[in-house]
Amino acid sequence: MKSMNDLFLHGLQDLYTAEKKILQSLPKMAKNVAADELKQALERHRDETQEQVKRLEQVFKMIGQSPKGIACKAIEGIIGEAQETMEEIEDEEVCDAAILADAQAVEHYEITRYGTLTSWAKELGYDDAAKLLHQTLEEEKRTDEMLTKLAKKRVNKSAVA
Repeated sequence: MKSMNDLFLHGLQDLYTAEKKILQSLPKMAKNVAADELKQALERHRDETQEQVKRLEQVFKMIGQSPKGIACKAIEGIIGEAQETMEEIEDEEVCDAAILADAQAVEHYEITRYGTLTSWAKELGYDDAAKLLHQTLEEEKRTDEMLTKLAKKRVNKSAVA
């Protein structure tokens, strides 16, 4: 990488791969939860993630690039831990709490990446791309807030009981 444009493109490619991996993992996570509210939240987020992938593809086009991913070790690690959790925990409620925590780890990664890419897009003069990235950033924040409320209201309490 030789320029800020290169770094921005690298970040987009990383996030594109991350979103596609998340899209693959959400149905598995939803299938393994017992709490209906959590299952519905994960399914809604899957639908939202599909739109976010399309938005990223628009951003690639806006900067004259073809949508292409690169290895995203961070999301692979988070998703890998989530898969291990689902296989190891026997208690349904405890598993729900763990899956919710893993889903939030994914959200926090996305919030960090979308925040950074939004800032870089603005600095590089990609104002339309920045708007799309910011839209997704706000969606990710709302999802994280919803998961936090769900954890406090129901999932964590059920796991402790």
